[in-house]
Amino acid sequence: MSATTQPVTSVYVTSPEGETGKSTVALGVLELLTRRAQRVGVFRPIARSTHDPDYVLELLLAQDGVDLDYDLCLGVTYEQVHADPEAALARIVARYHEVARRCDVVVVVGSDYTDVAGPTELAYNARIAANLGAPVLLVVSGNGRTPAEVRQVAEVSIGELTTNHAQVIGVVANRCTGDLAEVREALAGGGGGDIPAWTMPEEPFLVAPTVRALMEAVGGRLVVGDEELLAREALDVLVGAMSFEHLLDRLSDGAVVITPGDRIDVLLGLLTAHAAQGFPSLAGIILNGGFYPQGSLGRLVEGLGPRVPIIRTDLGTFRSASAAAATRGRLSTDSQRKIDTALGLFEQHVDVDALSSRLELPRPHVVTPLMFEYDLLDRARADRRHIVLPEGADDRILRAASTLLQRGVAELTILGDEAAIRARATELGLALDDAHVVDPTGGELHERFAHEYTALRAHKGMTVEQAREIVSSVSYFGTMMVHLGLADGMVSGAMHTTAHTIKPSFEIIKTVPGVSIVSSVFLMCLDDRVLVYGDCAVNPDPTAEQLADIAISSAATAAQFAIEPRVAMLSYSTGESGSGADVDKVRTATELVRSRRPELSVEGPIQYDAAVDASVARTKLPGSEVAGRATVFVFPDLNTGNNTYKAVQRSAGAVAVGPVLQGLRKPVNDLSRGALVQDIVNTVAITAIQAQALGPAAAAAATDTAATSTTDQKGHA
Repeated sequence: MSATTQPVTSVYVTSPEGETGKSTVALGVLELLTRRAQRVGVFRPIARSTHDPDYVLELLLAQDGVDLDYDLCLGVTYEQVHADPEAALARIVARYHEVARRCDVVVVVGSDYTDVAGPTELAYNARIAANLGAPVLLVVSGNGRTPAEVRQVAEVSIGELTTNHAQVIGVVANRCTGDLAEVREALAGGGGGDIPAWTMPEEPFLVAPTVRALMEAVGGRLVVGDEELLAREALDVLVGAMSFEHLLDRLSDGAVVITPGDRIDVLLGLLTAHAAQGFPSLAGIILNGGFYPQGSLGRLVEGLGPRVPIIRTDLGTFRSASAAAATRGRLSTDSQRKIDTALGLFEQHVDVDALSSRLELPRPHVVTPLMFEYDLLDRARADRRHIVLPEGADDRILRAASTLLQRGVAELTILGDEAAIRARATELGLALDDAHVVDPTGGELHERFAHEYTALRAHKGMTVEQAREIVSSVSYFGTMMVHLGLADGMVSGAMHTTAHTIKPSFEIIKTVPGVSIVSSVFLMCLDDRVLVYGDCAVNPDPTAEQLADIAISSAATAAQFAIEPRVAMLSYSTGESGSGADVDKVRTATELVRSRRPELSVEGPIQYDAAVDASVARTKLPGSEVAGRATVFVFPDLNTGNNTYKAVQRSAGAVAVGPVLQGLRKPVNDLSRGALVQDIVNTVAITAIQAQALGPAAAAAATDTAATSTTDQKGHA
């Protein structure tokens, strides 16, 4: 019996052999559980290595939502299993329960067949799973196998597992090189009874080694180039012992070329090709034989300032090539793109709802920041929208775009010079093939936008010549895309001020009818719930009428993100106890909200403690529907709002998502210039959800209204 006071859900991910891509499946399962549980754990019954850290365990422990020490999550070593299998099993069970006591759900990852392979090891994994009471998700390899062969491996493995009293709840045929539908059909016709089966394709990128791994394999060292780019995946390894003329035709994006260090002609040719537009972007160059250009030739190479890593090794050509060829990539914390690719494959090919039902996950009673963030991605993915990212010169934007595209969250347009953006993305090892890249400084759209903007601002005396210059600004260009329905929303601000980002939307997109002001909210993710704070970023000192608008807009934003709006109009006084201009402003705003939106639950003026603390609320405002239960907090001015959200963020460890702009006819959102990649990902998802809320009809109506407004302004002009 478990030592925990409440039942712990766990799942045992195992396979009958090595190289099945089990870590990809385990990562997907971990994220699935993190969406649905507050405390998620990881356990590795048998250590992959007795000398080096277990990279699978390191990978899983590094994911958001897992807060456990490495040593706690390890069971035993292979040596301990061989010495005394029963004692090792007892220790595994005891160690598992140490993890389970701290968690609501646990992902258990079976052994990797690094010691001995075959049914004996699978049987031992089955015994572990049975003793932990953990249902098994079986992973089999489809690499190089026919559908019938995959089915046979699955049937034999299920038989072995059930013989040893393990419960199999699903089968994943991973790394399939054949037709996925045929493999699924074969598994469905096998002997697994009602056990569901899913298929995932072979993805060569997941087994591509990094340049750093190749450098370590050949015993090399970096002599020139950007060390950060050692994390890039090597998609091909070439031996460049031939003349450069013949080697050039064999180059490809992401290739690493091994060439003798005294072939300066080949080295200079590779650097020239790498730098030239329209030629492949190399991942690295390995100079073998212990040679490196000396004297003026060495200064010439270094003077070129190459970013591509140039590595020197003492090994000869054959040994260098052999070592590189034997190096296999792995899913690890070093490559966000690999993680995104793995999660994207899992989400696309595994029915997570069906798997969840098999696991009988406990119903969550709280909403953690991670649950909220994952829900954002899920909702955005369910109805993909087109978002424009104006700041293509920022690496954070490119990294976020790669994640968003790999995870299928949104369709993206990135503004900037296409050649430069794609070259930088390739250099960073990012996946931006599916992104649209548009140069805002010229082309058909630039001219179209110039004429449209001229019409919009004709009443201000705008000319086409002036407009051409204005719409070359990335913020104006992106806003025009949203205005004309070429994108559903815009996210900017990583490189620009808030004014630079949102001023064009005031001029072009304008506010929702009946709303006089554009405002903002932060979605404040506490440990167990999400609150809405507004306005904390835009309006310094709103009037009573503007406060009412902010409250109504904030309540609508809360509802968009599945937060039941209970609005607290904050002040330094609660109810009728205080007076003065500031309190009266809030009191007037509250009455305006009640008259304009009688269905809303709103209370004000109210102090913060009375809004959040039920015991204080019973004393200060007994019987209030909002006091003690508020979810939407409207601050009387920017000074109060901005300082409060930052105080809560720092003191309570809350995750502040935003600012989220509201009141515009179409969504435009501003980033902090210190935004992290995950902040950008979240903001794009939020913008997509805001666009979803408009719906096709509302979006078309907003565009039509804008067109009508343009026509009216033309007539007026």
